[in-house]
Amino acid sequence: MKRESRGIQSIEVGGELLRALARSGEPMMLRDLAREAGMTPAKAHPYLASFSRIGLIEQDESTGRYEIGALALELGLISLRRLSGVRIARPKIAGLASQIGHAVSLAVWGTHGPTVVQLEEPAQPVHIVMRVGSVMALLETATGRAFAAFLPEKTINAALESGLDRHGVGYNPKRAVKSAKVAEMLAEVRKHGLARALGDPLPGVNAFSAPVFDHSGYVALVITAMGPEGTFDARWDSPIAHALRDCVGGISKRLGHGMTIAAE
Repeated sequence: MKRESRGIQSIEVGGELLRALARSGEPMMLRDLAREAGMTPAKAHPYLASFSRIGLIEQDESTGRYEIGALALELGLISLRRLSGVRIARPKIAGLASQIGHAVSLAVWGTHGPTVVQLEEPAQPVHIVMRVGSVMALLETATGRAFAAFLPEKTINAALESGLDRHGVGYNPKRAVKSAKVAEMLAEVRKHGLARALGDPLPGVNAFSAPVFDHSGYVALVITAMGPEGTFDARWDSPIAHALRDCVGGISKRLGHGMTIAAE
């Protein structure tokens, strides 16, 4: 019998208020929200005050009604972005791995930075220090560089300064977070639309990484093709590079990137 992990009961109780608000889909008065959550207004109010402080809910000053807050909206958008992007990309990277004859990975921006969520290997797999769940260092890996070059600068600076990816594959604790060399490297990634790694940080392994963009222009995920130096053509205009660009371009289009909405 599986043993349940110990939780915090007060959070679970307060969560009923969030569920009630989500079910309603409309701003609610305290008395109505409390009733739907199965508690009294006096009991509900402290929970709502705490949720307001962290941005999970907001209260309209003019009407007194509560509604979903900025943090809840952001979390929902991130979840939708990842789920839709990964769902669409999974069969595409399997096809890409078969087409180029090399391993292909799919990574999203996770709690600790670039995180691998799928790995497709060719018929003759190459030994790579990577698995589903691996975090990839931001400046030392092609996957990380693709995120670093195209995610908002504020997001990347905060991640680098805090050492968010310090447990990542290839992480170098002595790296210079801000330098002309780093700026030049990321500029090269933007120029080619690809990040490239040549036998470093994985000895004997070359890699290309490219971002997939969603409808808002945000990096939804990064796809990486990798293989042995002897057989992986790492020229910027190689067939592998073209195949990867075509792959991410197709997925980005499916996610609405580049679409314009005509004004009514």
